[in-house]
Amino acid sequence: MSYPGYPPQAGGYPPQPGAYPPQPGAYPPQAGGYPPQAGGYPPQAGGYPPQAGGYPPQAGGYPPQAGGYPPQAGGYPPQAGGYPQAPPPGSWGGGPAGGYPSIGLDSLSNPGYNAGMANQMSAGMGGFTPNPSMFAQAPGGYPPAPQPGGYGAPSPNQQSYGLYPQPGGAMPQHQGPGMGYPGQPGQPMPGYPRAPSPNPPMPGYGGAPAPMPAYPNVPSPNPSMPAYGGGGAMPIAPPINRGFRGTIKDFPGADPLKDVEVLRKAMKGFGTDEQAIIDLLGSRSNKQRVPMLRAYKTSYGKDLIKDLHSELSGDFRKLVMNMLKAPAELDAYELNSAIKGAGTDEACLIEILSSRSNAEIKEINRIYKQEYKKSLEDAISGDTSGHFRRLLISLAQGNRDEREAVDISLAKQDAQSLYAAGENKLGTDESKFNAILCARSKSHLRAVFLEYQKMCGRDIEKSIGREMSGDLESGMLAVVKCIKNTPAYFAERLYKAMKGAGTKDTTLIRIMITRSEVDMLDIRQEYVKHYGKSLYTHISGDTSGDYKKLLLKLCGGSD
Repeated sequence: MSYPGYPPQAGGYPPQPGAYPPQPGAYPPQAGGYPPQAGGYPPQAGGYPPQAGGYPPQAGGYPPQAGGYPPQAGGYPPQAGGYPQAPPPGSWGGGPAGGYPSIGLDSLSNPGYNAGMANQMSAGMGGFTPNPSMFAQAPGGYPPAPQPGGYGAPSPNQQSYGLYPQPGGAMPQHQGPGMGYPGQPGQPMPGYPRAPSPNPPMPGYGGAPAPMPAYPNVPSPNPSMPAYGGGGAMPIAPPINRGFRGTIKDFPGADPLKDVEVLRKAMKGFGTDEQAIIDLLGSRSNKQRVPMLRAYKTSYGKDLIKDLHSELSGDFRKLVMNMLKAPAELDAYELNSAIKGAGTDEACLIEILSSRSNAEIKEINRIYKQEYKKSLEDAISGDTSGHFRRLLISLAQGNRDEREAVDISLAKQDAQSLYAAGENKLGTDESKFNAILCARSKSHLRAVFLEYQKMCGRDIEKSIGREMSGDLESGMLAVVKCIKNTPAYFAERLYKAMKGAGTKDTTLIRIMITRSEVDMLDIRQEYVKHYGKSLYTHISGDTSGDYKKLLLKLCGGSD
């Protein structure tokens, strides 16, 4: 273990003459050799093999008589109440009196690592005072299972990959300098074989560790493994829970009956007070806007949607109408609009179906059936074909695995299957891609994409581009992008909706409304990062009038 100020000065470790590594007369002892005489190493009353009172402290010597080692009751490894004990307060590691081998500080008699020892050590170790709880040992084996925030636990912005070490993963080799489990390669183990290390007792040796609060913080518990969520060439958004990332929050104390009065006043008489409508709708969350429809009818016996429709026009009207729909209702409406009429807006279908959760997709299915008198699946079947149709129908089941834990060995297996189904064969087995991309959890797929890149040196997106074409290619790509980094996917969709001549207002309106309470702050960050200007600036330059004002309310600010 390496600490600031370690090795200690005179009398410290490594010890000066007579200490370890040995000079003449040291250990392994020359003249008067090994086993050492009284005063040798490890120091016990009487030499080694120990007599009663020696180490390990049991009745009888070594090889053991009754009560010796291998232990009978009370021996080591511990039976009930045996060794290691929880350290008594104030002791260092809580060793038994007369216990551990010395660590080469010859000037010290070895009265059981008592407080005096700890003080002397801490002086030699740059003032590091071991915390007794650091070495508390619980029964169990080695290697230690990671404790939350402990050593070997995933760093906060990593997905958990199930327990550690992972299947197929080796034990991490990079721990802090000169720090490791006993017997790790590259670390000379002072002491005779299998002796408790002369370093402070190491949790996990003869007993699994209890939480180790004072462990030095190392950057990542497992640096040999690129962290999912940010390794290598693939910018994968780490699923960090940073609280609410939307721009529209619940307005404190909003009352739908009062709100509809404002709307009524804005529409009554000659002309419309659009600013009042913008200020009101732009400061209410979806669940505060939707009840306005009923409240308006309750108060005035009229339909709010019809009144707004007759008062407003153009894209502003479309934006206001869509803001008054519940999320699943808006999605169902957008899916229906994308399917009906001349041509299909395939990108819209994929965008909605690949970015919503299972529960949201089930609700969309229910509302679609209720509103349009046919199932979403039938509507998709009638309007698309081939593998693209199969991709959409798979996504529309809302049956994706949503567990967070990732099994690395399964991720490697899936990456191999994708490679075998595409790059590694003549032609492409699209149904394999379909099965993996539509059924596996998003955190699992992020791991699969990373393994895929390691395996064949090519990004999964590049492979899809080479292997597929047309709607299927753009559909699969959208699913991959959305899973890898959802905010970046939406930033790209917004950018494409506004760049070039003309604006795809349907897309712009849909994304601004649907993401304003989900991850608009993250989308804005990705937008600046990829396109060099803020989303706010781009919307300002690309739209105008009341439409622009309300969109900017949803955007929430410039970056």
